Amino acid sequence: MDPFRSLGMPRIPGLSELLTLLQNQTEALAQLPRTLSDLNTAVRDLITATTVATETIASAQRTAERLETLVEELEEPVRALRPGLERVGKVLDDPVIDTVPDTLRRLSEDVLPLIHGLRQASDRVGSVAGLLRRRGRREDEDELPPI
Repeated sequence: MDPFRSLGMPRIPGLSELLTLLQNQTEALAQLPRTLSDLNTAVRDLITATTVATETIASAQRTAERLETLVEELEEPVRALRPGLERVGKVLDDPVIDTVPDTLRRLSEDVLPLIHGLRQASDRVGSVAGLLRRRGRREDEDELPPI
């Protein structure tokens, strides 16, 4: 579209293209401040994210150093436990270990009532012995001459 055509002037070749290019360039330049502002915001956000990442990496490094120290302290004692744990594992693999719960249950059912009965009998014997001792003292007191 030639802006001078409405004025009755002849068409100048390339003028409308030139005007279109100038208009596009002007619009692009008009948007440049906003684009720079958006770019500036993105750069600030990137700096913040980089700072947070740096702090996180430093914290992870400190944690890794602490864990390394703990592992160094615990490594030798844990290695020293290995032979004993292997022996315990062999013992626990023995089929006799599978019978332990039944054996304990049978002991609880059969032996514990007997022990309870023995305790009761012991208490009764103790009571009878105490009575006999007290009677023996009274008889001894009765036989002693007055002073």
